Amino acid sequence: MKVATLKLSPSVLKLDWPSVATRIKRFIKDYMEKSGMKGIVLGVSGGLDSSTTAALASLAIGGKKVLALSMPEEETYNATDTEHIEMLAEKFGFQTETIDISRILGACYDSLPLYEMEEKRSKGNLKARVRMICWYYYANRLQRIVCGNSDKSETMMGYYTKWGDVAADISPLMDLYKTQVKELAAHIGVPNEIITKPSTPALWPGHSAEEELGIKYETLDLILFGLENFLAPEEIARQLKLSLKLVLDTKARLLANEHKRRAPLTTKLGYRTIGKDFRLPYTS
Repeated sequence: MKVATLKLSPSVLKLDWPSVATRIKRFIKDYMEKSGMKGIVLGVSGGLDSSTTAALASLAIGGKKVLALSMPEEETYNATDTEHIEMLAEKFGFQTETIDISRILGACYDSLPLYEMEEKRSKGNLKARVRMICWYYYANRLQRIVCGNSDKSETMMGYYTKWGDVAADISPLMDLYKTQVKELAAHIGVPNEIITKPSTPALWPGHSAEEELGIKYETLDLILFGLENFLAPEEIARQLKLSLKLVLDTKARLLANEHKRRAPLTTKLGYRTIGKDFRLPYTS
């Protein structure tokens, strides 16, 4: 019997949003309780993903147990983002703290013999890793877990800083594409001003996610969904009326960044090897 070909359209990304929200909230609450920790720490930028995560965490365990760290720095500071964080915190009741990381970054720049002001990618990744250090300091100090904000689109594309903004103990949105996160955000009541503003990692001035990726999320998500469901690149290109090169380039980037999604590799020498076949429960 011939299997019908999956039809790619925005409708394939539609989910039962009340059910999705319930499952994510249960996941957050269950992990925190089993870990024995007192709450959650997360970074919040005023963007879609971090705002949705902060809102869900607050709905899951109560805002008093959620600390959202805003970590601006002088080169990319945006007052609108700060306003959005404050608006969201007031609506969902989570705690906030602002840490200006400019001085920390300045100390790093001054201390690194290889530092080059004009090399923006390494400099931008340093910013993401400094923020990660702050999350984990607060988590250690307050006996909390770090909750990540990564979505499926950016995780599949490797569009994040390794050991930086993706570093977390749990990452509740990682199985939702960016366009799905928008739908979920609207369902739980994240303000529209946050949902509709352009996505930016803000690692350098004027940094735009879609511009750097070279593709709109609405198109990217359907390509990735097709690849996830084993459609041939030629079929994806045909259905979406895209160039085959664009689909193949997307697939190549997905494969090339697998190293960012895995724990460090090691040589298998023992009976059971960490990261390969020595697997234990995440929480006791």
